[in-house]
Amino acid sequence: MSYKIDNLQYCNWSKEIFEINNKANLDAVHATICYHEDFDELKINIEKWEEYFRDYSSLIFQGFNSRDIEKAKQENKTAIFFGLQNCSPIEDNIEYVERLKNLGVLFMQLTYNNQSLLATGCYEKRDTGITRMGREVIKEMNRVKMIIDMSHSAEFSTLEAIEISEKPIVISHANPLFWHKGLRNKSDVVLKALNDSGGMIGFSLYPHHLKNSSECTLISFCEMIAETTKRISIKQIGIGSDLCIRHPDSIVEWMRNGTWTKTKDFGEGNASNAGFPPQPNWFEDARGFINLEKGLKDVGFSEEETHDILGNNWYNFYQKFD
Repeated sequence: MSYKIDNLQYCNWSKEIFEINNKANLDAVHATICYHEDFDELKINIEKWEEYFRDYSSLIFQGFNSRDIEKAKQENKTAIFFGLQNCSPIEDNIEYVERLKNLGVLFMQLTYNNQSLLATGCYEKRDTGITRMGREVIKEMNRVKMIIDMSHSAEFSTLEAIEISEKPIVISHANPLFWHKGLRNKSDVVLKALNDSGGMIGFSLYPHHLKNSSECTLISFCEMIAETTKRISIKQIGIGSDLCIRHPDSIVEWMRNGTWTKTKDFGEGNASNAGFPPQPNWFEDARGFINLEKGLKDVGFSEEETHDILGNNWYNFYQKFD
């Protein structure tokens, strides 16, 4: 059995998006449901998703564990797994970790770009690592089987999270630093630590993380994946596309600015990054998975290896948290 899993999307959710994912044969999507929201605001987002699950029940349902990926395959639907790109909904209350897990939140980043109560984000100048509360939250996330995501975290914080956590962590959407010098892309040191600890990385299709941005070629992206397998096991890599399609540019301002600043934040300090860049023409939406399949085979991956990268590795990882 082979599965297709996109382990990070933040789209302007609609019937159209769910149909696109269905046409792409995606069995599971890790969907971002939070950037800067507090606990009460997040519950409102979850109520909206409950409407989606009712209105589009022929296309999607909420996923809680790997068995739901199997169910999605059998029913030709997409299992939606909730993830937080920030720890803001737990506020300063560790009890909220278990409450969120009971609501179906499977993934939580310890920080989104900035310093949080738990860890340092990748845009901070000084990386002080995992905080006192962060150590306790990691322990609690391990206990309730919530997956730790360090996609937007700084290097030392990421390495400490890997060391502290008793369960493997993920970088759900980023690329290797050797390929493109983005602030959020990950070093060989992080890739080795992920490899040694059983963690996973999902390769991102967000243009700011790609060599040559929107002009990145399919062959360049797939060659990057092949080169990365020299640093981390082929069984520990997947796709986390970071698709943000159909959103107005005002949403990227919300992602970066939230409620923490009155000054426009341009991410890496480049005003040209202010809006959403166009996707590469070979991955305009999830239907680009068919191009990825061809590209991976063209650079030398076998049929089995290609299926592993496009979903089976994520499925096997989810099983560890059942």
